[in-house]
Amino acid sequence: MDERFIGGFAAPPSPLPPAVPPKDNDYFGTQTQTSSQPSYLDPSHLTHLSAVERSRSLKGARMEPHLQFMVGPLLRYDTVDAQGVWHGAALIVTADAGSEYEPHPNLSYEWDPDAPPVFHRGHRRNVMSFDLPPHPADPHSVFVGADGEIDGALRNSVDLWDTDRTFTFWRFLIQIPLGPHEMRIKYYINNGQEMDFWVPGIGQNMRWATYSCNGFSAGVNPDNFRGPGFQSGYDPVWVDLLSKHQEEPFHALVGGGDQLYCDGLTREPELQGWVTLTKPEAKKQYPLSEEIVLAIDRFYFNHYCQSFRSGAFARANSSIPMMNMCDDHGAYPHYRLIDGFGSYPDDLQLSPVFRRIGSRGYFFFLLFQCFINPEVDGLDDGLGKHVNKSLIIGGPGPYVPYPSHSFLSYMGPNVWMLLLDCRAERRKDQVCSPLEYQKVMQRLWQIPAHVEHVVVQIGIPIAYPRMVFMETMLESKFNPLVALGRNGSMGLTGFVNKFNAEAELLDDLNDHWTATSHKKERNMFIQQLQDFALQRHVRVSFLSGDVHCAAVGMFMTFAGKKGKAVPPPVDHRYMINVVTSAIVNTPPPAGVITMVATLATKVHRTMHYCHTDETMMPIFQKDTNGTPLKNKYIMGRRNWCGVRWDQASGDLVFDICVEKEKGIGTTVPYQVRAPPPRWNS
Repeated sequence: MDERFIGGFAAPPSPLPPAVPPKDNDYFGTQTQTSSQPSYLDPSHLTHLSAVERSRSLKGARMEPHLQFMVGPLLRYDTVDAQGVWHGAALIVTADAGSEYEPHPNLSYEWDPDAPPVFHRGHRRNVMSFDLPPHPADPHSVFVGADGEIDGALRNSVDLWDTDRTFTFWRFLIQIPLGPHEMRIKYYINNGQEMDFWVPGIGQNMRWATYSCNGFSAGVNPDNFRGPGFQSGYDPVWVDLLSKHQEEPFHALVGGGDQLYCDGLTREPELQGWVTLTKPEAKKQYPLSEEIVLAIDRFYFNHYCQSFRSGAFARANSSIPMMNMCDDHGAYPHYRLIDGFGSYPDDLQLSPVFRRIGSRGYFFFLLFQCFINPEVDGLDDGLGKHVNKSLIIGGPGPYVPYPSHSFLSYMGPNVWMLLLDCRAERRKDQVCSPLEYQKVMQRLWQIPAHVEHVVVQIGIPIAYPRMVFMETMLESKFNPLVALGRNGSMGLTGFVNKFNAEAELLDDLNDHWTATSHKKERNMFIQQLQDFALQRHVRVSFLSGDVHCAAVGMFMTFAGKKGKAVPPPVDHRYMINVVTSAIVNTPPPAGVITMVATLATKVHRTMHYCHTDETMMPIFQKDTNGTPLKNKYIMGRRNWCGVRWDQASGDLVFDICVEKEKGIGTTVPYQVRAPPPRWNS
């Protein structure tokens, strides 16, 4: 099946990409056949076999009973409980017509608690070309499956949801007692292809990777970001992440915003009558037909399958358990649904088509990214009431029929992580409801006393240069550019959005924590975390994405003009905000980077009333090629971030891995550290 065409949706053709050079023999996925681990076959070997011999060689890879994968397996990490048991899940989506469900699909997994971990450091030396390892949802994968029965744990599936009895979602819950050191977990669906992931040791702090903006904005040609040897412009930086995983495995993969982009929804034929309306009032009153309802579900399902089964991203999803939070500048989940969903006026948000898009976007986010169906799992996050132990259910969403879903997970004995749902309850004047803050803070106060670091994952930066002047300009009724855009004059129709004819950038600015409408709430949230940090003796740090560039903001105690700065280790107000964005999307134009970098030098007085300073950290002293940089605050290149705990210092270390050259895929690390709490309790 053509990856671009699943269920009737095809992307528009793009110019031909550059020719792919011959493959070399040094790529990150190469494996060798051993008695304990099957390998996939060398394609060159198969060319010397007859069709019958090739069929016999590959027949061992067939699942019994057979399943036709639409997407998966996807892995998800939940948490580790007080007894040292790792909790997670796997998800597959299968086509009913091509699959056998008697018996229902099962997942087998096994591990050896006595086997020392073996890594492949320095394995990928030449990045000029590579082949991705096999994947069950890829019909062209060449691999040998497991022979015979699998020893280990067996998990039967739960029929989580079906699409009008055409495709079925199967969820497998996984529990693994952690051992004295980290372990490789091998798993199989219906005794098919061997896959694996890693779990930490019982007293080990996890290594994890975080990313955001995993897609291209409308109008960007992905092939411009595809270097020699890559099959897609989506793959280069993902391959870098996977190569690091091969050298020293990550235990979790954190999606920090825009896990996929859904701009293509507005190209669905059934929505054209609504999309092409030019008057906002007509859009608000447009009826929600059955054809539009079906088209929205069809698009989300097809687009998720295409995105989560393709390329290096699919390999990451099946080998590193995911943790995904709900927020971005593009829609309810971390992907572009409608840019700025939740930050528009109430009458537009509550209009039939607009609300349906948001509701189904949130439903499919929960289904594909969190493996949750509220109709099956319920909405009770009490002790033992939900399959997800890390889940925090908040208040009802104003525009969707679901409450917010945040997660608080164990990342090691010294580190916990909060993934805050900043979208389900969002309104133009609210990011999260008082009830959500109350429940989140209540759960934070229950983490073990020995924890030293709490990382708060939010989609949009909370410490970042202000754009108040631009916000004011775009909101002004006297702005001539907005008027011309509404009239379609001088080619400025793109200056206003398609939904309510306001300035196109305004929804993005309204989304920011530093927007005028959110500033008071933002400051309150920061103060709550400062009080928590002081009293619980915990260092709080932030992770975010969204802005398509890398940066580090920070809060610290305000010392005054003649005061002495408080050293970070003994400053409970010292919080860094690591911004890592984007792993795929194009950086902002150079002029935008320059403007933001100029604003980054300012020290803000917004929180001086509570003795807090805010500024940006100049961590980019040199460019990726080693030349000095004038702009040391903002890095306009694709990137992702690796996070680890330093046992020697107690620091939480963030390595922002920045693409060295567009499309090449190799990265240069820029490091920032969050020190452990060293103030007196």
